[in-house]
Amino acid sequence: MRQFPHNFLWGAATAAYQVEGAASEDGRGLSIWDTFSHTPGKTDNGDTGDVACDMYHRYPADVALMKGLGIKAFRLSISWSRLFPNGDEVREERGFAFYDNLINELLSQGITPYITLYHWDLPQALEDKGGWRSRETVAAFGKYAAAVAEHFGDRVKHFAPINEPWCVAWLGHGLGVHAPGISDRPTAFKVAHHTVIAHATAVNAMRAVRSDLKIGPVLNQANYPADDPSDPNQAHASAILDAVQNRWWMDAIFYGKYPQILVDEFGEEFLDAILPGDMELAQTKNDWLGINYYFDTRVGASDSAKTVEFDNSAFLGLTIDSTPKGDLTDMGWPITPEGLTNMLVRWQKEFGNRLPQIFITENGCAYPDGPDATGKINDLRRISYLDKHLNALLDAIGQGVNLGGYFQWSLLDNFEWSLGYQKRFGIVFVDYESQKRTPKESAYWYSNVIKDNSL
Repeated sequence: MRQFPHNFLWGAATAAYQVEGAASEDGRGLSIWDTFSHTPGKTDNGDTGDVACDMYHRYPADVALMKGLGIKAFRLSISWSRLFPNGDEVREERGFAFYDNLINELLSQGITPYITLYHWDLPQALEDKGGWRSRETVAAFGKYAAAVAEHFGDRVKHFAPINEPWCVAWLGHGLGVHAPGISDRPTAFKVAHHTVIAHATAVNAMRAVRSDLKIGPVLNQANYPADDPSDPNQAHASAILDAVQNRWWMDAIFYGKYPQILVDEFGEEFLDAILPGDMELAQTKNDWLGINYYFDTRVGASDSAKTVEFDNSAFLGLTIDSTPKGDLTDMGWPITPEGLTNMLVRWQKEFGNRLPQIFITENGCAYPDGPDATGKINDLRRISYLDKHLNALLDAIGQGVNLGGYFQWSLLDNFEWSLGYQKRFGIVFVDYESQKRTPKESAYWYSNVIKDNSL
């Protein structure tokens, strides 16, 4: 048996547009994902989040399901346009009431809510004014954050302003495969900067309302190991990709600057977006750090860019082969649990006492397993994946990493953004026709891990 620390927090995670449904109910405004998913050709099969998992209507049963599995914390996001349909200061009280009811239900069952303010669903009205390309959205986000803190902060203490800002910048404004579907490198860099400023703006706005909140960033991170580190092209590509995905936010938060390698190579594309005081603001203190980890991306030799889905190396002018090796998940992602240990130990060594407590806020895998003839869902590959990554966490803890908890992605099979409903990340199977929930074998396995606090 390998034991986790006492009081280690065991959770599961979801996001509003991926699970709630009720897209046009109770005054909810349009978001960029409503617009994007309803645009022909943008999502697999033209799938949308209109209904998704219908958690808007089924949350009591879903909370009971979590309670039954022993889940201690639930990471959810708030749909900004459910509270403020146009992203301005005009409230929709039915939206506030929904989250009041959900939060109160969680608390009544002994489940701690961890709330993300922004999981990619910007109000369309703000997008129409320039979206994350505009400082106006940064200001609006600060007001939204303050309103959330004021209304929910009596019961909810843990908040993350923005989920995976790399995806906001590079998938939404670089590669264009996520909403709002813009493909322009200088824009991606500027949006990346605006997410840094928006995070700090939100933290300060929330703390001005309530001093007892625990707020931190949630960053999706990956290592970029070179097949041959002595090859200058591979070493250079690895450094650029690491700087774009990892160090951009870590350096801004902890050092108040961006990686020099990016300033040298791409500075003319983003330096004009940095206003006086921005990098001082970026160093706003955080109470915790959330890391979403799925896989490492290999950097191999190539005379032309051979990239996989959602890889922005070619977009950055790099000629590498990032084709993964070994077993792959249903997403085509490699299984690299050692990368999770390496990432955590790296930050612990680099930032030391400056580093707040870390939470793994997402980790999981997609596999298509469904019910067999007896109704059982034998997702043994997911159990193997989770077991390897939880062991990787114990390895990191053994090397001195201060890790506070783990949120499995995802509680439910759900709307997987541009990939629609084809990829199933849940430990609970969702029949999208009937909305019936069926815990997979991985759910029972995870439940036992939580109960024993060990592997």
